[in-house]
Amino acid sequence: MRESILTIPVNEVFEPREGCPICRMRDTVEEHICEYIMGAAMMEPDVRQDTNRLGFCFTHYQQLMMQNNRLSLGLMLNTYLGTLRGEIFENKSIFFTKGAKAKKCSEIENTCFVCSKVDWGVEHMLETVFTMFREDAKFRNLYSTQKYICIPHYNLIMSHVPSKLPKADQKEFIAATDKLVENYIKELNSDVNEFCNSFDYRNAGKLHSEDMEHVRSSIERAIEFITSRKPDVK
Repeated sequence: MRESILTIPVNEVFEPREGCPICRMRDTVEEHICEYIMGAAMMEPDVRQDTNRLGFCFTHYQQLMMQNNRLSLGLMLNTYLGTLRGEIFENKSIFFTKGAKAKKCSEIENTCFVCSKVDWGVEHMLETVFTMFREDAKFRNLYSTQKYICIPHYNLIMSHVPSKLPKADQKEFIAATDKLVENYIKELNSDVNEFCNSFDYRNAGKLHSEDMEHVRSSIERAIEFITSRKPDVK
């Protein structure tokens, strides 16, 4: 299959064969979106309108703060807080019935401007993944030799199989994906079990040997596998 503007970024996230490739895909899109909205786009009326409407989740507030542009974030927060005041807490409309404030607040808890853009970007890249798996033997091998697919992205991928792949290709794709998850969860379970056993007095000092790095990191790796996010350990 010839490389194109669609296949190149997909190959780039699969070629390292480290961790979950869909996590890398999401991280790449996330980084672009965060840089975009903290730059000149922050002053674009349509972008500001969307950020005022959707806000951000905690994860993406953290990532926006890491952009080291507190003024841009402050300007967005200022107008967002103004929107919350005007549309929810200072809304005197007769149509704003009892319980409406709590309902509105529950709605904004589940919306995020960055999440919406990242979901859109990942969905489109996954379409290319399915096409490449179907048409490119080299990519099928690349896909099948990944380290693993994390649980959230396993669920995401599987939800698209019926609509994105012909029935003739579904069995091979599902088998390859299941194998990636099954092999890694077996390895991870063994490492976490060994981590726990290392606290037995009979194994004193074993955890700190040079060849036990995979065991020492097993807790963080397990959390990343289950949630798709690396824990922030200090």
